[in-house]
Amino acid sequence: MNLEKTLQLLCALPAVSGFEAQAAQKAADLLQPFCDRTEIDRQGNVIGWRSCGKKHAKTILLDAHLDQIGFVVTEVLDGGFVRFAPVGGVDPRMLLAGEVTLLTAEPLYGVVSCMPPHLLKTGEQDNAVPVEQMLIDTGLEDARERIPVGTPVVFAQKPIRLMGDKLSSRSLDDRAGIAAILLAMEKLKKEKKLKCNIAVLFSAQEEVTGLGAQAGAFAIQPEYAIAVDVTHGKTPDGPSDGVFELGSGAAIGMGPNLHRGLTKMLIKTAKAHDIDYSLEVMEGNTGTNAWTMQIVACGIATALLSIPERYMHTPVETVALSDVETVAELIYQFVRKFDGEVDA
Repeated sequence: MNLEKTLQLLCALPAVSGFEAQAAQKAADLLQPFCDRTEIDRQGNVIGWRSCGKKHAKTILLDAHLDQIGFVVTEVLDGGFVRFAPVGGVDPRMLLAGEVTLLTAEPLYGVVSCMPPHLLKTGEQDNAVPVEQMLIDTGLEDARERIPVGTPVVFAQKPIRLMGDKLSSRSLDDRAGIAAILLAMEKLKKEKKLKCNIAVLFSAQEEVTGLGAQAGAFAIQPEYAIAVDVTHGKTPDGPSDGVFELGSGAAIGMGPNLHRGLTKMLIKTAKAHDIDYSLEVMEGNTGTNAWTMQIVACGIATALLSIPERYMHTPVETVALSDVETVAELIYQFVRKFDGEVDA
């Protein structure tokens, strides 16, 4: 598996929360070679299973979310202008003059209109424009006929390879997590004598409700789960606490809502195999599917692995490919020996 090409392919697929169907099918195709069977459920989740063949074996679930932040068309105006609303945590500061793709039957392109600085009144340049006051300019005279209300919209930027091993793109949150799981499953394919069953969940709607992971985890009902997501990467202009250098490896979540025994086993595995990691202290809601999955059914012992990412929830999210590989290696080394027994 070529990690960079796989990530570029995944990031190019549009999957605004609630509109994941196109990306789900491709993700299922990528996962299928490493599983006994795969399916796309009614929620839009991709689910894969690999049985270890042992009777009464326990199951560990690997989850990463498939959806991305985006927008939805709320009104089409004269002159090809479109009003829109955010889907997920979109920062309005970085939208003006942005390029977008409207996911109509035949995708259309547009730009978020902005006022030239020459026409701004004194002091207006310091004010953030609310999303509800923004417009997308499509340039179409027949926009009313071609763009239905409710059409999803995504950032139009394509993946860019930066210097070193850095990749910048929209939707690396959380296609990077999906790529890490795919790479781990490829490594696990050569392991013929696993001691537990593996379930994979590429979940829908994490950015808005987390209900994809909740429904998917309920259908699978594993004893254990590892959520794979992104965490904040360090930049010179950002905070120094709670952020992680790109290239520092896996961030292992630690907190009251993450299973202590499973977390300790991941740390032990990282140390045993000389895998780079950091501890990410999370005192409450992790903001990930780990929070959602832990209370499904009778409860799932859940851990969290994160990939450092700069510029989260923007069109230029940036990760180090080495960190994706490190998370994949940690998952592989852990699962290949995991027998389903964890201390409390």
